Amino acid sequence: MKVLVDTSVWSLALRRRAPAHPAVDELRRLVSHGRAAIVGPVRQELLSGIRDRAVFERLRDHLRAFPDEPITSADHERAADCLNLCRANGIQGSNTDLLLCAVAERYRFPILTTDEDFLKFGRVLPLRLHALDK
Repeated sequence: MKVLVDTSVWSLALRRRAPAHPAVDELRRLVSHGRAAIVGPVRQELLSGIRDRAVFERLRDHLRAFPDEPITSADHERAADCLNLCRANGIQGSNTDLLLCAVAERYRFPILTTDEDFLKFGRVLPLRLHALDK
């Protein structure tokens, strides 16, 4: 089964000096087994703000090895519903994070993240987080 990887994990792994972190190790394992999944909004977040054109192109080309999981209009509608449910329960979240939740729900993918907001989302959404071996 694929695992939807959040921006937080990709960002850690793609640093010049990737830190020793269980999520980075797990991403490497997922990549080596062809199980790492990405969506367009995460790709966009990773590529945004890179000032050096050569660095941008290198990262863009590197990420092209991972095709985007398709996102539908229904996913965007579900993400809005998820955002509304979270807010009604006092939980704030970004549009991208809630879109990840919606896509993961439809595909039945767990999410690999270091962002603790996803623990909060899981209180009101049918969300599965990918467990890390500690």
